[in-house]
Amino acid sequence: MSTTAEPAPGRPGDGTGVWLHGVVGGASPATPAGIPGIAGTPVRAVAAAGLVAVVSDAPLTEYGEEALRRNLEDLAWLERAARAHHAVVDVLSRAGAVVPARLATVHRDDDRVARVLVERQDELASTLDRLTGREEWGVKGYAVPGATPRTEAPTGGGGAGAAYLRRRKAQLTAREEGQRIAADAAATVHTALAGYAAAARRHAPQDRRLSGAPTAMVLNGAYLVDRERLDGFAALVRDLTDRHPELRLEPTGPWPPYSFVAEPSAEPAWA
Repeated sequence: MSTTAEPAPGRPGDGTGVWLHGVVGGASPATPAGIPGIAGTPVRAVAAAGLVAVVSDAPLTEYGEEALRRNLEDLAWLERAARAHHAVVDVLSRAGAVVPARLATVHRDDDRVARVLVERQDELASTLDRLTGREEWGVKGYAVPGATPRTEAPTGGGGAGAAYLRRRKAQLTAREEGQRIAADAAATVHTALAGYAAAARRHAPQDRRLSGAPTAMVLNGAYLVDRERLDGFAALVRDLTDRHPELRLEPTGPWPPYSFVAEPSAEPAWA
């Protein structure tokens, strides 16, 4: 995360910074009116180099460098900030192509934002062209217990203790085999979806405490799909679900293209 900001003159932390939500093309529809930004302030536009940065004012008492370092350790605060940031990016993505900014990208003023647009005009314009007419979709895959072959119950002598150890070993072997089969299936599914999509990313699986799923996640894929091919993508997910009963596939989306951009980040402001 970028956590850079420069306070306005005066007491440390006084003043207002500029929180960057995302960048859209200069020919995109006007910035939606009435949408609250990161601190509840209205979003507004900063235009330069044929691009438009969508920003909102952020009090440096809460969003300055030192304040951000502290607040980003507060999960409740972080969730509120992420939701507010995403709400703006989501609206922009439904209107057209957008390059989402990384969470907690704070510039010192509008001139700094405009300079980023000028310095990165070629990169940002190219990214917007690549994203136009496409959406990000996620597909998560969870292992399905009992969908893998079961190991035969072990036999042999040695008393109750030995029999317990053999059963325990057989259980562990079956679990490991189930995990291997699910992992192989996840790789096959990702390859098939990536071949259909314009671009694909495979993220690290989420921990169960975060996913809320009762079984392990073995696939956490993101896929950039042409809008006119969405029906085919959904059909492919259904087909892969039927072909791989060892996985429970869960499509999610559409999302802003977080997985397929190089985010415009704030410059170091404390040099």
